[in-house]
Amino acid sequence: MGEIPEPTAPAIVCRGLHKRYGALVAVKSLDLEIRRGECFGLLGPNGAGKTTTIEILEGLKAPNGGEVEILGMRWDRDARRIRPRLGIQLQETRLTEKQTVEEALRLFRSFYPAGPTVEELLDRVQLREKRRAYVRDLSGGQKQRLSVACALAGAPDILFLDEPTTGLDPQSRRALWEICQDFLAGGGTILLTTHFMDEAEKLSDRVAIMDHGEILVQGTPAELIGTLGGSHVIEFEPTVALETPALEALPGVRTHRIRNGTHLLAVEDLHRTLPALFQLVDGKGGELSALHTHRATLDDVFLARTGRQLRDD
Repeated sequence: MGEIPEPTAPAIVCRGLHKRYGALVAVKSLDLEIRRGECFGLLGPNGAGKTTTIEILEGLKAPNGGEVEILGMRWDRDARRIRPRLGIQLQETRLTEKQTVEEALRLFRSFYPAGPTVEELLDRVQLREKRRAYVRDLSGGQKQRLSVACALAGAPDILFLDEPTTGLDPQSRRALWEICQDFLAGGGTILLTTHFMDEAEKLSDRVAIMDHGEILVQGTPAELIGTLGGSHVIEFEPTVALETPALEALPGVRTHRIRNGTHLLAVEDLHRTLPALFQLVDGKGGELSALHTHRATLDDVFLARTGRQLRDD
């Protein structure tokens, strides 16, 4: 038996986490701490090391180095005590197609010594009217809600959600968001991976951007957006060559970068920058073939840190 964990210990702690597959380093000296009661978003492109990291945290893989603590416990000595306190929802959960919703929930509920009743689970994911429907006949959103209900069957302290709304319509996405928010309101902790930046901003208290096995930056969504130096982004395509020094000298411009031929300026005041940009382009005898402005988002932070958008893959 391991030591009794401290009730105030963080939900998840990684120190110097390292995982390799032959010559490939999937996770490189990763340090991470997730507090109890928060939703933590782990963002990164395919191949960034997210899946490997999460599988180590879930106890499915052993690291080559470093330490992992879950609720103050360790997998090498406390596995039996950790497992009932985790709920895991995979990106694609394959349930028996010829089971009804109620049968699937009764099966998963039987795996745990304690937890909500089947009736309570049906209510939490709004599937009471589908209780006798076969899994094969559910819509994509209903299947995802059932998957989350199965993950909640043991009243977990930590819920792992792997891209829970991929492929869902907006209404189904919002329904899953409400389930997550109810879980958090009850004191639960969520580790979320997603390819939707609006989802990360909506649900996450803090986020980390990961690439090449390392955490590049982490903080609250507002803190990360603030690292851009401007509250707005101007995207444009000029018909003439423009140099970075000239663009960064424009009033209100904080940073300049180029992606696939499109210039991106992080700016503080659109009303100051746009007229000066038009004047600069006009003075060079050119024009803008495309122009778009938007408020700075996590997607802009991700692009600035990794050089690509999250959904490029």
